[in-house]
Amino acid sequence: MYSILLRLLFILSAESAHWFTMQFMRIVLYIPGVKKIVQTIYRNENPVTFLGLKFKNGVGVAAGFDKNADYLEILETLGFGFIEIGTVTPKPQFGNDKPRLFRCVKDRALINRMGFNNEGVDVVFERLRKRTTKLIIGGNIGKNKLTPNDEAVNDYAICFEKLYEVCDYFVINVSSPNTPGLRALQDKNELLKIITKLMSLRESFMLLGKTQKPILLKIAPDLTTEQLDEVVDVVHQTKLDGLIATNTTIERENLKTSAAKITSIGAGGLSGAPLTQKSTEIIKYLRLKTPIPIIANGGIMTKEDAQQKIDAGANLVQLYTGFIYGGPALVRQIAMSIKMK
Repeated sequence: MYSILLRLLFILSAESAHWFTMQFMRIVLYIPGVKKIVQTIYRNENPVTFLGLKFKNGVGVAAGFDKNADYLEILETLGFGFIEIGTVTPKPQFGNDKPRLFRCVKDRALINRMGFNNEGVDVVFERLRKRTTKLIIGGNIGKNKLTPNDEAVNDYAICFEKLYEVCDYFVINVSSPNTPGLRALQDKNELLKIITKLMSLRESFMLLGKTQKPILLKIAPDLTTEQLDEVVDVVHQTKLDGLIATNTTIERENLKTSAAKITSIGAGGLSGAPLTQKSTEIIKYLRLKTPIPIIANGGIMTKEDAQQKIDAGANLVQLYTGFIYGGPALVRQIAMSIKMK
């Protein structure tokens, strides 16, 4: 059934299909009785405790799918155990010019250069403040495109402070390839600035009696082993709570999609099946170096992919491209089958 729906959706552009699908789901779930039926079909009660938080199950929505916290109830109904919203920036921004999201169907992949398009932290805060879902919500935060890197720490601090009351954990995104210069913030000294600032803010909130919220770092799959070692050093130095491995890749090797099409698409981050092995290898490497908690993201297209991530050392998994190609049935398969270590 989902494969038929997918063929119809693939007639539309990738970004239009995403918007249309979520609006359609919103309307359908308002029909009396439909939401309960869908919940019954896709209910995935397999609780996991991670970073002191109790997750409904170990399968989450990766950042980028619900940038503005628009679809929380829909995604909960479809069986996800947690949702990571964003990437959120202090000021609203349109992102990069369209088209900016592309399918590579032969590879079961996507290429995106969205560019942190979002409605800004104030709008997202209000939406989260009024949410009805009790799912764990992560806040993926970043800097505005026009903010120079030497002032980036202020953007992360603004988002962290504003969303602290309404998110359960936070993710520092310095690894997207779609904001010029952003990946330079993965440099050890730059990372230390941002993490130290957020840790300091958290300490001040805790002195006021607020709950301690975990802080994680999302890393690129294109880091060298030397750069990964620097990340581990930063983790140990700052006592960071966790990592998300990985973001999208800028590599284009061994694709089934024609070189001509890849060239016509141009720049952007590649996600989906071509990233599966690369992301898993990074998790294995990190686990050898540090016991830090890890959320796996990147190339999880089957329940077997998810289990490999767990076996490599991850604690939870997140879907985006796999959800596009596999639908909510994949969420259920993974949530009910993965064996946590």
